[in-house]
Amino acid sequence: MCGIAGTYRWPDGKIVTDRLTDTLAHRGPDGSGRYSHPLGDGEVHLGHRRLAIIDLSDTGAQPMASDGLVLTYNGELYNAPELRAELAAGGVRFRGTSDTEVLLEAWRRWGTDCLPRLRGMFAFGIFDERTGDLVLARDQLGIKPLFLLRRGGGLVFASELKALSVATGRSLQVDDAALVASLLYYWVPDSRCAFREAEKLEPGSWLRCRPDGRVERGRFWNLKDVAAEGQERARAGELPDLAAVVEESTRRHLLSDVPVATFLSGGLDSSYLTALAARHQPGISAYTIGFRAEDARFEAMPDDLRYARQVAEKFGVDLHEIEIAPNVLDLLPQMTYHLDEPIGDPAAINTYLICMAAREAGVKVMLSGMGADELFAGYRKHLANLIALRYQRVPRPLRRGVSAAVDRLPVATARRGYRSVRFAKRFLSFADLPEETAFRRSYTMYDQDELLALLDPDLAGTVEDVLTEHADVYQDNDLDDFVNRMCLTDARMFLPGLNLTYTDRSSMAASTEVRVPYVDVEVVRAAFAVPGDRKIVGRQGKAVLKEAAASILPREIVYRPKGLFSAPLRAWMSRDLAPLVREVVDDGLLVRSGFLRRDALARMVAEDAAGQRDYSKHLWHVLTLEYWYRDATAGSGQSTRLTA
Repeated sequence: MCGIAGTYRWPDGKIVTDRLTDTLAHRGPDGSGRYSHPLGDGEVHLGHRRLAIIDLSDTGAQPMASDGLVLTYNGELYNAPELRAELAAGGVRFRGTSDTEVLLEAWRRWGTDCLPRLRGMFAFGIFDERTGDLVLARDQLGIKPLFLLRRGGGLVFASELKALSVATGRSLQVDDAALVASLLYYWVPDSRCAFREAEKLEPGSWLRCRPDGRVERGRFWNLKDVAAEGQERARAGELPDLAAVVEESTRRHLLSDVPVATFLSGGLDSSYLTALAARHQPGISAYTIGFRAEDARFEAMPDDLRYARQVAEKFGVDLHEIEIAPNVLDLLPQMTYHLDEPIGDPAAINTYLICMAAREAGVKVMLSGMGADELFAGYRKHLANLIALRYQRVPRPLRRGVSAAVDRLPVATARRGYRSVRFAKRFLSFADLPEETAFRRSYTMYDQDELLALLDPDLAGTVEDVLTEHADVYQDNDLDDFVNRMCLTDARMFLPGLNLTYTDRSSMAASTEVRVPYVDVEVVRAAFAVPGDRKIVGRQGKAVLKEAAASILPREIVYRPKGLFSAPLRAWMSRDLAPLVREVVDDGLLVRSGFLRRDALARMVAEDAAGQRDYSKHLWHVLTLEYWYRDATAGSGQSTRLTA
């Protein structure tokens, strides 16, 4: 796991590549390297920062050059042993034991045809000295990031967006449409980038630059096709042995030459992975978090710690407990910097603090339960959207009466919040809407009218474009299964856009690699071969995964109410961050630039303070967006925002 960067026919490419690589130092504190080669009237430069996980010797150092091929690579291949054996049987002689060398030789043997054979997480650039071609590639599900920017016939790429900003002298222009999307979702979808010229290489795709200036693109894996194949398997009655698939993935994800630990929240996903990991690595360490008692009480948060302790005791896991009582005023700008784009999920802080604690204990690799909720319909929104279909059959006058009654209830008092009321208000905000609109509203921050009221009126067309993009993604499939349509949209948008993004940036900020065994190509294939009525049974989400986990976990863990890998936002917003909220609303850069409307923000603050509505998440994201915008426009000459 590393940081990669490079330039291709770019002015001052050597200097720029060094700047790119230095910006990524936190991703790879164990080593660095650069490769240079002339290319017609220009040059190619590849940079690398190494976090040594497999083959800690110099034979795993990068950029790795061999017989005319040069590779800079960020990732892990969990089927590297099988690929190595196949290549060795064909006559390849390996110098070391790294998966980097396996990837380089697989490329030499098969070229782009090797990509669908790779099982793991990866982003890489590979240069062929004989042809002058540079190819960039990104893993099937978007676990690892790769940003790029093209100008003329040149290209620059890096693992993080902030590196491109540094490399271009902070001349990149903010994309208003990406900021509008971030307000809607509280993250920037993979199809957009916060800076106009930059882009994210799509999951499951590659890009080839040729010396004559031509650029080719290709796709080697498509989640929509995998979901369609899964539906056909389900119709044929070919249900997967999910327990075997998840265990095999977990075992592969333990491949490492350094210690591996797990996240353990006490919820189903992390508990199941930890139990499986402990089978193959007895005494494995796990890390869990708790919050200040007064914050947890105010937020009405469940006591997850006791479940984590129960799992640890049963499976002989060495549990490390971390109390989250951060100085959020200091952490907010720090996390905004590391997250690269405006992301308003406070779970990023949890991930960062856990990874920091693990790193201080000498742990470089951690397993996370990320992805199970998206693939197996484990979020409340999945069940809520199913319930909404039944709710729409209730007579309209009765629905209006229920809505009016719930609207009058407070979401909080001065002493505590009421989660059930918050959930009820949230449900009623989308329960009467058509399928795609209801699904979008069940997890996004605003409806269309609320978003329009918050933004500069000139951005009305941009709002429409962002909403249309969601509808297009949701409807871009041939699935006749409502639950799997939701899961597919989550796996294409929510998973790579938010959860995998903040996991990568937060963990790598702490120089720690996080692996996600549920986000594995074989687990994904199995997930979409499970029909929706096996994923949600009655009021149980992730029912099929719970069945698999019940063979190893206590029922109390498997069937406990869903926990939250989040933070006590209402407590933070009403106490630690209240002065900062007032400052941003009254005189923030986004307000002064005209992007956000002061009156709409002030109304949100007032309703939140009165306990009428819960806007803590919305306001937290406004803070993250403000800090990101200040940094993005500082010293760039962008005294005001740039409209489309």
